[in-house]
Amino acid sequence: MAGRRRRRGAGRAVLALLTAFGALTGSALAGAAPAGAVQKGVRVAPGVTYEEFDIRAAEGVTHAHVLRVDLSHPQVRVGLLYPGAVAARGRVSAMANSQGAVAGVNGDFFNITETQHPGVEATGASVGPAIAAGRTLKAAVPNGQRFGPALPPGTTTEDVFGVGTDGRARLDRLALRGSVRTAEAQLPLGGLNQYALPVGSVGAFTSEWGSVSRVRATCGTDTDRAAPCSTDTYEVTVRDGKVVSAADTPGSGPVAAGTTVLVGREEGAQQLRKLSAGEPVEVEHGLVAATDGVAYQLALGGYPVLSGGRPLPGLDNATSAVRTAVGIADGGRRVLLLALDGAAAYRSGLTIAEVAGTLQKLGSEDAFSLDGGGSSTLVARKPGESVVSVRNHPSGGAERPVPNGIGVFSR
Repeated sequence: MAGRRRRRGAGRAVLALLTAFGALTGSALAGAAPAGAVQKGVRVAPGVTYEEFDIRAAEGVTHAHVLRVDLSHPQVRVGLLYPGAVAARGRVSAMANSQGAVAGVNGDFFNITETQHPGVEATGASVGPAIAAGRTLKAAVPNGQRFGPALPPGTTTEDVFGVGTDGRARLDRLALRGSVRTAEAQLPLGGLNQYALPVGSVGAFTSEWGSVSRVRATCGTDTDRAAPCSTDTYEVTVRDGKVVSAADTPGSGPVAAGTTVLVGREEGAQQLRKLSAGEPVEVEHGLVAATDGVAYQLALGGYPVLSGGRPLPGLDNATSAVRTAVGIADGGRRVLLLALDGAAAYRSGLTIAEVAGTLQKLGSEDAFSLDGGGSSTLVARKPGESVVSVRNHPSGGAERPVPNGIGVFSR
């Protein structure tokens, strides 16, 4: 930390570079970089660079860490970092190393606590949709069930940052479309591997979920995350297209491949009670994009803050915090992964409006806010090393396990 206090002298060397970014909304990129700060992009891998700099914001100076990723480079791709199950968490560095990523940041907001529902296990599952390597992992919880700061006007938990099979990044919205078909009826599917189901619905849990209890899916309401858990629930297990078991309350434990566990609450539970052992059931599900185009290789939730080069209206410009975000530039051919430093000297952070302004000045046309605070983590390999290092200082003093992240890969 002593080096970080020697800001003025080291800043002279980078003043011209940082001044070029100009004034931000309520903040400016500062020329007072700490001693030892990266003064220009350092190559992590072909098409991937890392840099850091100070930002003078409304609440004080904060420190930014940025990965610039060229998706048009033939050796570069990005993918979802996750610990192998939806209802699980891992450190960004561990997930990056296990999957062979050269860099990455933390991802979506998640079900971090259940203090409002004593005895109910927090799942660790993320809020929004998730797609990994083209495979759908989960859909979005209802807006009122999300964790994280208030959503900007007009946005929803279905909003995603994604990269398509065309290799270009974009912002989109992914909605669940699915059904449960029996000999007597066809029921709409209200959820897929979600920690919270819409009131009155039926949700599906597959082997992607993990082994955590499914009880949390029946707690809260569409508008109140803290509302009591439902007292009218039912669970049906379908294997190889037929009902094999049922229970009055959601269970736990891994879901085997080829098996789907259906969890119903209120009206959904009443519909599931009509099923009997051996009855044929067909479950279909998928995520449908709001915009026509290519399929997604990667998608994860958060919320948009910049669209078409302009900050979204109504962004919060009062609450400063440590943040993580991703920007999209050059028509989706480049992405910028931003994580703020959580060290005590910089913990004042940025408002969401300042995050949008920062990414705009760094060249982003669109931008998307990810989980922040103690979750904010940016990792990257140092020259000559085969594993990543944490480049920012997580505000909790150590990496927080998170459900997913954006990984940068180099072939």
